[in-house]
Amino acid sequence: MSIRSETMQSKLDVPLHGHSLNIVKRSGPALSDILNSKFGCVATFDGVDFEKHQSIASPTVVPEKRFAATLPNGVEVDVWKADLTSFPVDAVVNAANSSLHHGGGLAQALSEAGGPTIQKDSYDYISKHGDLKTGETFVSAPGSLPCKKIIHAVGPHLMYNPTMSDVTQAEPLLKTTICSILDKVEEHGFMTVAIPAISSGLFNYPLPDCANTIVSTVKRYYEKSSRQTHRPPKILLVNHDEPTVREMERACRQIFGKQHQPMLYSQATASRTRSAAKTSTPTVQIGNVVLKVKRENIEEQRTDVIVNTASPHRDLSQGQISKVLLQKAGHKMQDELRFAKMMGHAIPTKSYGLRCREVYHTFCIDKDLPKANKILFKSVLECLQRAEQSQHQSIAFPAIGTGALRFTKEESASIMLKAVITFAQTCRKKMEVYFVIFPSDYDTFQAFEEQIGFLQQNLSPASHHSPTPAAAAASPHRDDLPTSKTPSPQISLTGLSDESTREAEKWLTHLLVNSGTVEIYNNFIQHLSETEYRQLARLKKKGVLIEEFLANGHACITIIGNSEDVAVAALQVEAMLCTVQKKFVSEEESELQTLTAGKVFFERETVKRESKEFADKVTAFKNVGLRITKVDKVENSALKLLFELKKKQLDCRTSQRMLQRIPAQFCEMVSHIGFHAEYAPPEDPAYGEGIYFTDKVKRAMTMWKARNEEYLYFVEADVLKGNSTTGRRDLIVPPTVGTDPSILYDSVTGGSDVSVIFSGYQALPRYIIICKRV
Repeated sequence: MSIRSETMQSKLDVPLHGHSLNIVKRSGPALSDILNSKFGCVATFDGVDFEKHQSIASPTVVPEKRFAATLPNGVEVDVWKADLTSFPVDAVVNAANSSLHHGGGLAQALSEAGGPTIQKDSYDYISKHGDLKTGETFVSAPGSLPCKKIIHAVGPHLMYNPTMSDVTQAEPLLKTTICSILDKVEEHGFMTVAIPAISSGLFNYPLPDCANTIVSTVKRYYEKSSRQTHRPPKILLVNHDEPTVREMERACRQIFGKQHQPMLYSQATASRTRSAAKTSTPTVQIGNVVLKVKRENIEEQRTDVIVNTASPHRDLSQGQISKVLLQKAGHKMQDELRFAKMMGHAIPTKSYGLRCREVYHTFCIDKDLPKANKILFKSVLECLQRAEQSQHQSIAFPAIGTGALRFTKEESASIMLKAVITFAQTCRKKMEVYFVIFPSDYDTFQAFEEQIGFLQQNLSPASHHSPTPAAAAASPHRDDLPTSKTPSPQISLTGLSDESTREAEKWLTHLLVNSGTVEIYNNFIQHLSETEYRQLARLKKKGVLIEEFLANGHACITIIGNSEDVAVAALQVEAMLCTVQKKFVSEEESELQTLTAGKVFFERETVKRESKEFADKVTAFKNVGLRITKVDKVENSALKLLFELKKKQLDCRTSQRMLQRIPAQFCEMVSHIGFHAEYAPPEDPAYGEGIYFTDKVKRAMTMWKARNEEYLYFVEADVLKGNSTTGRRDLIVPPTVGTDPSILYDSVTGGSDVSVIFSGYQALPRYIIICKRV
């Protein structure tokens, strides 16, 4: 609970047009929750008609039957590629978590498509019966889904990169889950049920093993079943992504045998593509860019530029693409490449014996190495940009990364296509881009063909010849023009102070006008659960590249792709983080209540500018070029009680007044539940993974560097150092005082002006100081 001494007093309007209006329409009212959570601002929307389903538009999956087998007792088992949110069956199975919180992946998709009753029914069940255990199921109403019921099933959750032993131990649990689903089918008399690949994906069950277990369990269940309570059902193994569908096909072929097998989809595709090899050229136009996929030899291309994927040693005799280009061009190209200057992620050389004008040699890395996806994306993007700068009109790429670099065909196709989409946003002149696939490599061609197909489905006819983003921004959409009946589209931000509304406006504007890349720095990324990771995986399949990394104590999620899709995806990630942070606060508040046997109550009261309390803080900040705009005094009785108890425990008579610099969104959190390492990781955690403070404003400016903020936020706190020693980088807790492992130092230092504590109760927040650069 909190009390603020001020009322809403600052308001800003953010006009919306073109891309920014589309982003807000697609993101929906959830944007209001994010702005309130991050900045304490209330957002109201004028002239915005939200889309019914606020999410990145996913390609429509046309239902396609891939396999059918009939068991001796009449039960039919089919494999389908389809979207479970629109699949007409008696029962759809949801791959749920134990808490039935449908916040990501298939669960979120079903919940969003079916409406709020699905989540409400699930929460009602949990409140009465508790969490579901692994292997258990729960049947709920379908909401507005085209089925009679949803069977929520909890499959086993394995650790990342599980061992064979882990999979062996999890196999009985997955079998139990599938049998529990089939029991519900029998119990409710369902005629048809659609089952996805439960526990695969972010639950880390290896997909081939998952498919084998599901199919073999279904087969054994009905071979041994003697119950005839209703007509034998039809079991449909339904997934929307190609790799999973293929694994289900394979498992069915192996387990059910060839006598049940119709012509395989892969065989049909191969037959179809062989006959069409010379005529099939999937094509899509994005602005001024015409993108085509064709099956030919890369060395025979007559484009202005041919792109090569070279080894890091610049040896053209290594790698299939390099070899064929070297053979055609001659060794003069090798000589030039050996001494050429690296420019970005590629080296241009002359074409020599090739039929192009230039060759761009790219240097990507193995997919398991850090930033491999980003390097592949940037390599393709830089080649396109260089070609445009050099007045070239056509460029040919091989399927980069699908060989020795170990990218899957689908990954390569997705990343390369995103680079082309990003380039097309700024391309001013006509450019023909070719993805050239080796003639006999049907699987790779199919992967690229599928990605083109997805893009074609997402592009309206008008967008195939759309103006450049600059032209679109200069020419408002007809729907955006104000009329006498419709107000001009805008977001009105109302906050407690000018600082909060300006922070919210700046963050929102930066997001809405992104250039195709958004980076979200927030150490609560490390608190994402499997539910949120399933949601991230779902976003990756919707046209954006998402990378997560933890470097030097800083967690970051990078989102790359079409600027509009990137903004919508970023808002979904921010919404996830807000949810995670709210849960974190709730758990910490409960712990505070337990420890203090009372309610957690805090107050932030603005200090008057003319007071001595305010004046005492001005000089220290003025000396480093900062002007204090606002000071809030923090009072939190629960934190104060625990601070005093900690002082007695440490036998520490005095505390030291110190500073920490934090992002705006964590000011309320530190006032509410105290200090935590997630709020403000220093640029370099050289003294351990704890909570950092300094007694000098100047040191704070270097310890926590700015990211182009307009306002800087500092927390002034009383800090208990106790018995301290010099810190070091590998510390997670303070080091031992002597040989007894139970006796630890109370804190560590980093020179005379830095202290690091490892318990948030050793610091008591006193003031929030908001500054602006002079």
